[in-house]
Amino acid sequence: GPSRRGFLTVAGGGTLAALLAACAPGATDDSTAGATAAATGPARRGGTLRVGTPPPPTAVDPVTAYDGTAIALYQLVAEYLIWLDKDFKLVPRLATKWTSDATGRRWTFTLREGVTFSDGTKLDAATVQASFDRLLDPTSRSAALSAFDTVLKAGGVRTRGDSTVVFTLERPFSDFPYLVSAGNYNAVILKKDYAGDFTRNGIGTGPFTLKSYDVSTGAVLVRNPAYWDSPRPYLDGVEVRFYADDQADLVALQSGDIDTQFLSRPALVEPLAGSRGIAVDKVRGTGVTVLTLRVDKAPFDRKEVRQAVACALDRPAVRQAAGSGLGDLGNDHLFAPLFPAAPTDIAQRTRDRAEVTELLKAAGLKSLRFTLTFDPPNKDYAVTVQSQLKEAGITVDLDQRSSEEFYGGDQTRDTPWLFTTANLVGWAGRAVPSQFIIPMVKTGGVWNGSQYSNKVLDAAAEAYDAATSDAERRKQAEIIARALHEDVPIVVAFWGGAARAYGSGRFRGVQAHPSQYVDFTSVSRA
Repeated sequence: GPSRRGFLTVAGGGTLAALLAACAPGATDDSTAGATAAATGPARRGGTLRVGTPPPPTAVDPVTAYDGTAIALYQLVAEYLIWLDKDFKLVPRLATKWTSDATGRRWTFTLREGVTFSDGTKLDAATVQASFDRLLDPTSRSAALSAFDTVLKAGGVRTRGDSTVVFTLERPFSDFPYLVSAGNYNAVILKKDYAGDFTRNGIGTGPFTLKSYDVSTGAVLVRNPAYWDSPRPYLDGVEVRFYADDQADLVALQSGDIDTQFLSRPALVEPLAGSRGIAVDKVRGTGVTVLTLRVDKAPFDRKEVRQAVACALDRPAVRQAAGSGLGDLGNDHLFAPLFPAAPTDIAQRTRDRAEVTELLKAAGLKSLRFTLTFDPPNKDYAVTVQSQLKEAGITVDLDQRSSEEFYGGDQTRDTPWLFTTANLVGWAGRAVPSQFIIPMVKTGGVWNGSQYSNKVLDAAAEAYDAATSDAERRKQAEIIARALHEDVPIVVAFWGGAARAYGSGRFRGVQAHPSQYVDFTSVSRA
């Protein structure tokens, strides 16, 4: 979603969350389980990292949480089978390798030997099975249920001995490892007897243990001396402090009361980089604001009109105005450059006013005027689109609604974010492209606001999910991307980036992450 707090809410309106899908056919442990420290030189042990963040709006329960603060808190304590690093590479954590059978429906994971929970309980296959059974239980209110939808059902997880877990899928799904990685942020491995009491009894296999938690002030975490990836972590502990809003969080960083933030906002921290000892680590991301055009309604029922809008945009300027200059340029398809299968040989669409005129003429239009509907988080984006299109002779009337109204109404009939002629929707980053493609542009997709339908794309989307090789995945990705680039049911001007600000004087190795995740295992004293 649009907000940095609800990773997968398609916005303020609540959990319209669908991690609807997830990329490596197989992987083996290359013993780089800890992230590399950002600075060179030997790590220096000791110190407590002070982190600022807004208080979590939901319970800190790994099964149900979907806000950034809660997710960051439990990521310090509990671990995934696979980590998703800042380059969207899958990194072995509690699993050392994973392979799929020839059908792409059965996946076998080998667990790391000798791992224990912080209370001494041994990690085994039955514990991993229990964690996924909990997430797949329809009564658990698990925030991961939508991620597994159509891919993995309750009963699909089995053990083979103590160190092997076998997942049998509902359909072939080549990106399945992403669904059991940090990319599906609820998928941490918890003890068999976990009962939803994480803040009182937060036990995991991770680098830190939760010493205390106060819903109004914050949390104290201490180093887990029995952590399997010794000598990490280098820190003695992490102190998390809750601040009422972004501004208070920022002031605390500037004054040195905290060392870093869980959820830095690029627009606020970017101007501070390099001043008063503040450093800002930046990464590319897969979050995106999409300009959706209704292909079944005038004026956008003509492809040339949609192409004209796409050709009228100065994409670097849109990225600067609406994205703080971070992230990759978009090319009107749903494969972010971070996705391994992203096509690289489709010419980047650039601003071309002569082409705009030609396209409108081809559509039989002397002029073009339309209304663009959006909610407050996308106001800068909307104003930028309006002024850029005006320069190309296209008039855009702005229709701003409250987030509540924009995402409200009947989701099957009249909600503005799906049923207006043109609108801007903020989508949180996804771990895999299918999680955008299936709901957004496949025929009959649950969030297909453009009403786009293309049999070639539909077939390629299914073939992409069923692909058993990287080459096949790339081939299908190119078919999907070319169809979207040509038909323009959606305009993707840029892919958002992420940032994390930190005081460079006391610690090093603090990194940004495309999904705002935290891995402090390699942070050490400066």
